[in-house]
Amino acid sequence: MSSSIRKIGVLGAGQMGGGIAQVAAQSGYEVLLADVSREASEKGKAKIASQLKKLVEKGKMSEDDSQSLLGRIQPVEGIPGLAAADLVIEAVTENPDLKFKIFRELDQACAPHAILATNTSSISITRIAAQTRRPEKVAGMHFMNPVPVMKLVEGIRGLQTSDEVFAAVRAVSEKMGKTFVAVKDIPGFAVNRILMPMINEAVQALYEGIATVEDIDTSMKLGTNQPMGPLTLADFIGLDTCLAIMEVLHEGLGDTKYRPSPLLKQYVSAGWLGRKSGRGFYRYDVQ
Repeated sequence: MSSSIRKIGVLGAGQMGGGIAQVAAQSGYEVLLADVSREASEKGKAKIASQLKKLVEKGKMSEDDSQSLLGRIQPVEGIPGLAAADLVIEAVTENPDLKFKIFRELDQACAPHAILATNTSSISITRIAAQTRRPEKVAGMHFMNPVPVMKLVEGIRGLQTSDEVFAAVRAVSEKMGKTFVAVKDIPGFAVNRILMPMINEAVQALYEGIATVEDIDTSMKLGTNQPMGPLTLADFIGLDTCLAIMEVLHEGLGDTKYRPSPLLKQYVSAGWLGRKSGRGFYRYDVQ
């Protein structure tokens, strides 16, 4: 089945979707990049072009390779523009109701043979698949951020996902140069089941006045050899995304140890979402 996948649709032209589109095109796939409007899709492609320009300037990619890659990315308008895709990878906001709605629409718009994958970082693949008439053709492909740099893809099969489809998403991930790990359809999967409680505990430590933002990050970097501290990482991921994942863990597993820190909730309520908003645990210049 993987050999029949030639055209990949990516729904969501933001940071994650743009990164997925870039690595898919770099691996030789034709890519349909969709968002809520054609303008948003075009903007997503322009961001990819900007990233490639930096690689060219640094001598990490030739101008010809850059233009060839961009030529394989076609911006389209919305879900109907993905009708010709053999595989669609959804990469929108981590909101269950939104994803359920999207998969009902993808099921209507896409060809019967198309595989529908989600980049969700925590939401049940089984529940997402149940929104469609092709649950056996739905799987999770959780890429890490930033996609062009990070080597991991978590593969998650729902209760209904067929062996053939799961093998296909593994093959596509590996063709993209990623290491594919298979994990169970449990809230948070593997990476975020471990990572998000650590970030949440770092926020709680700040809330309780145990240490400053800088000292918490320094402690974890120098004490556990992490490349960045948990609060810096939270800002990079987006505090709203961190909160959404913690809420999925708390609701799905029913254990109070997954209760989101009150401070995390307050920051999100204030609109302090991290790098993308210009302020989180640190302040940033927003371009």
